[in-house]
Amino acid sequence: MSQIPITVYVEMTPNPNTMKFVANKYLLISGDSVEFTSQAEAKGYSPIAEELFNFPFVKGVFLAANFITVAKNDSISWDFVTMELREFIKDWLAEGKDVLVMMPPPKAPAVSTDESTPTKTYAPSEYDDAIRDLLDEYVRPAVENDGGAIDFVGFDEGIVTVALRGSCSGCPSSTATLKGGIENLLKSHLPEVKEVVAESL
Repeated sequence: MSQIPITVYVEMTPNPNTMKFVANKYLLISGDSVEFTSQAEAKGYSPIAEELFNFPFVKGVFLAANFITVAKNDSISWDFVTMELREFIKDWLAEGKDVLVMMPPPKAPAVSTDESTPTKTYAPSEYDDAIRDLLDEYVRPAVENDGGAIDFVGFDEGIVTVALRGSCSGCPSSTATLKGGIENLLKSHLPEVKEVVAESL
């Protein structure tokens, strides 16, 4: 089987614990993204993520259009593992191996055991489409640039709730992005928006 010429380059992200590996080919259809936080979670869905968890320092794998964001623990510095991961991902793609065999079912929201705080459900609002459009047009490209993803969860009483994934999840600068960037953008287009909050996954 002839190998496809694949290039993979590495980009730092605003999150010091994640590194973005960008390929010169699409890994997932545009707009799709998926995140795994353990080998067991990746099993049967993403062969590459499953293999990446064999590296002892890998604690998260996020797949999107043409990149893979890897989250590591603090046991080792990126300086020692970046090239090894880049080669691994490049070889995997060059050999034409599967990145994702099927999308995992959506994660159920964390069920609270404390009955006084039920999991919030959002009724569709007249602003949902406008909020989604603004996020898709202005926010998603920038967030993907940083190796992450943003999903609209719901709008209720002036508060927009979003979910951050990939390198945005747990990133020290994501709060600033959320408050400074996203909140200001939505407020300037939709006066009904008072605040933007991130759902804790």
